Amino acid sequence: MSRRDTVLVTGATGLVGAEVVARLAAAGRPVAAVLHSNSEIVRNDGTILEAGTAVAGDIRAPGFGMSSRDTEDLAERVGVIVHSAATTAFDASPGAYEELNVRGTAHAIELATAWDVPLVHVSTAYVCGMRGGTVTEEAPEAGGSFGNRYEESKFRAEELVRAAGERGLDWAIVRPGIVTGDATTGAIREYKNLYTVVKLMVEGKLRTLPGRYDATLSLAPVDHVADVIAAAVLDFESAVGRTMHAVGADTLSLREISDVLAEYPSFDVATFVPSATFDEADLDPIEREYYRRIGSLYISYFTRRLNFDTSRARIMLGRPSPPTGKEYLRLLLDYCLETGYLGMPLPTIEDVLAANDFGGAA
Repeated sequence: MSRRDTVLVTGATGLVGAEVVARLAAAGRPVAAVLHSNSEIVRNDGTILEAGTAVAGDIRAPGFGMSSRDTEDLAERVGVIVHSAATTAFDASPGAYEELNVRGTAHAIELATAWDVPLVHVSTAYVCGMRGGTVTEEAPEAGGSFGNRYEESKFRAEELVRAAGERGLDWAIVRPGIVTGDATTGAIREYKNLYTVVKLMVEGKLRTLPGRYDATLSLAPVDHVADVIAAAVLDFESAVGRTMHAVGADTLSLREISDVLAEYPSFDVATFVPSATFDEADLDPIEREYYRRIGSLYISYFTRRLNFDTSRARIMLGRPSPPTGKEYLRLLLDYCLETGYLGMPLPTIEDVLAANDFGGAA
């Protein structure tokens, strides 16, 4: 291992970032985590990690706002930067997207260039915008429209990384799909984005939405996303100059999602209608407010029919993406029920036996 074997990770306290830190540490790589407002790195299973080096910083500032002492120290030890920090909220202000997602990436590029080290940039599969069909692991097509400002900001960030590559920066880009629970257990430590919409749907707060039943969603188990990012770091020579989609093996159509939701007696199932015939004025006042504040932010995901190529990610990992079809969706929903996020927690077998006194005397 060279003297510059430390990996500097931004976004280390995030859902994906914490899992990346865990994988790098398990592989024996020292990690320096840039921490802003949250001082704990919590894994998806709730385990608290200790970063080899915790550095106070802010990606919105040049040099990540680190002290001169930390900068000098890390310049001698860091061999690669993983830039995972970003806002993934769909309702952030234009200024927040500019500061965090665009300028934050520019600052990561500047630091990597100054230290002459590679950059692994975490983007999103949806930089493809509103196009349909198969999306390759190449530079995104310019000139298209986007589903929201988040996608646009990540597109611009990718452009900065590729432009820096033309000036000599070694880079790799990982594009997660819609980040969801563990591929094996369905576990997730924070319910955000798509989880929020599903909760409102099954509780009957969003009953009618514009969409098409053949639209597809590409879910990305958090452990798989972290595996791809860590692999890009640990074998950077194979990853350099490449873009990799970190998504599951299967897409799910809205029809398939609706069919699975209908299997749960306690769930309401939303109806999707063509955008041309949807009118929010037809919704009752409460549902209209939920739609305006939350539902409307996700409509683009209910109208695109996409398939993301994962050839490079598969080669990088040496194995295919995990299954993310109907069985995986059931796994996610069961976990949400068991933890009480959706409906009432499912009873254990002991609860059922106790309630029915099956083990008692006649």
